[in-house]
Amino acid sequence: MDRIRTKRLSVGDHELAGKLFAMMSEVFDEECAPLTDGYLDSLLGRKDFLAIAAFLGTDTVGGITAHILPLTRKDSAEIFIYDIAVRKSHQRQGIGRRLVAALREHAAAAGIRDIFVAADDEDLHALDFYRALGGTASPVTFFTFSDHER
Repeated sequence: MDRIRTKRLSVGDHELAGKLFAMMSEVFDEECAPLTDGYLDSLLGRKDFLAIAAFLGTDTVGGITAHILPLTRKDSAEIFIYDIAVRKSHQRQGIGRRLVAALREHAAAAGIRDIFVAADDEDLHALDFYRALGGTASPVTFFTFSDHER
């Protein structure tokens, strides 16, 4: 696992970001529209957005995206993990663990103590993964509002 390296993507990392987001869509079996360099720069330039890629050599094998959410009850923030994916051929090799560790390092450096993630109750693999990392489940229900459903 020492051969795996992680990198927080930033403005100008168009090719890496495109590969990362396409790989994540493939893992989730979702469609992925091509993203323009301008859109990628706008996204990667945000201080409240994190995209960390995991590489084996030059091959993108995993990634995590997260959002920094400012709090209103104290001068602080929390991080919400939006997506984490590891290429199917590289799962169960510690890459997801390495990505969460990289995110936690970023959080600590920014003085952010809390990170949270939503996981579908049916996704037993994800639930087991987050528990193995020391996460504690919280009994919440998410509601989704989509304009295309009206």
